[in-house]
Amino acid sequence: MPVNLKAPDPAELHPVDGVEIGVAMAGVRKANRRDLAVFTLAEGSRVAGVFTRNRFCAAPVQVCREHLAADAAPRALVINTGNANAGTGADGLARARATCEAVGAALGLRASQVLPFSTGVIMETLPHERIVAALPQALQARAADRWAEAAAAIMTTDTLPKAASRRITIGGRSVTVTGISKGAGMIRPNMATMLGFVATDAVIGAAALQALVQEAADLSFNRITIDGDTSTNDSFLLVATQRAGHAPIDTLDSPEGQALREAVVAVAQALAQAIVRDGEGATKFITVRVDGGRDEAECRLAAYAIAHSPLVKTAFFASDPNLGRILAAVGYAGIEDLDPAGIDLRLDDVHVVERGGRRADYREEDGQRVMRQAEILVHVSLGRGDREATVWTCDLSHDYVSINADYRS
Repeated sequence: MPVNLKAPDPAELHPVDGVEIGVAMAGVRKANRRDLAVFTLAEGSRVAGVFTRNRFCAAPVQVCREHLAADAAPRALVINTGNANAGTGADGLARARATCEAVGAALGLRASQVLPFSTGVIMETLPHERIVAALPQALQARAADRWAEAAAAIMTTDTLPKAASRRITIGGRSVTVTGISKGAGMIRPNMATMLGFVATDAVIGAAALQALVQEAADLSFNRITIDGDTSTNDSFLLVATQRAGHAPIDTLDSPEGQALREAVVAVAQALAQAIVRDGEGATKFITVRVDGGRDEAECRLAAYAIAHSPLVKTAFFASDPNLGRILAAVGYAGIEDLDPAGIDLRLDDVHVVERGGRRADYREEDGQRVMRQAEILVHVSLGRGDREATVWTCDLSHDYVSINADYRS
């Protein structure tokens, strides 16, 4: 069961002026499920994205990068679940391109104005002809209020759809930020989540939009891990339809830029944390905060060492206060000149380690009390500076093994 996560209320997902969404049943992998989503974007929209750094990236990632580089006017997104179209070679590229051509033909667009995304099983042929056959159904179903349906249509091993929305005021005008994501396993984004899409009607320049998508990814999807695996299909897209009517935002340093930044980051963090809460087999949501570093990079090293450790994650699943595992993870994180005598460790309100050693008044029953909670804070202080970083993760349970062993059945 997801950890303190509910399905989004469609009424709380604000439509974004200039974005319409349609979903359909294409039968990509399984019959009678919505597995295709098409987004159409108003003319004049700007799009920026960040993608997986996995060198074995999927065909749609390659095509999407090509289209963003070649065309300044993306007008549609086509997303399928059930098949990742990864590890499929030249044939996979041809099928991704054919899908874009079909969407473009249906909408009167160039193929380069269509951005493709896929998620699902790796190294299987994409049945793109099924996607093409279902396009009329998806396009006919388009509406501005289909965010919740789209969130469900892009799920793989997720147990719940993931969506978030905010409204703010910029220059006296209402501005909307709404997004969806999917992911529950194969999550250690080296960029973003497996798939994430956020749209806003804000008026923002191309350079500022690219800076914003990168910063939002770094503060959200790049701070989560479930199993330490970086997907072949990771993609995070930020769309700005330019419809809100306020003065253009050309820099994130302005008050207007900061207001938009806060809203986009808030939506991205909500989506990223939802992925962890719905991690495959997860029973606990764990925040790992490391402070007292000389720079943020070494704080991230320590935080991810803790969050990735199978020994730490299984201890949390069992509520076993074998907390030396956390110290060991900090020790091998790669901070070469780290002095263990400066380290403090707390679990929520329980002070476990002080100046590198077990605190005199620490009792294991206190540690176990915290570890039995559904939500846990691991707080490590390195004692060597004033920088910090936070990562979100989950425990590792028997169900994680079962889900992944049975994934294709």
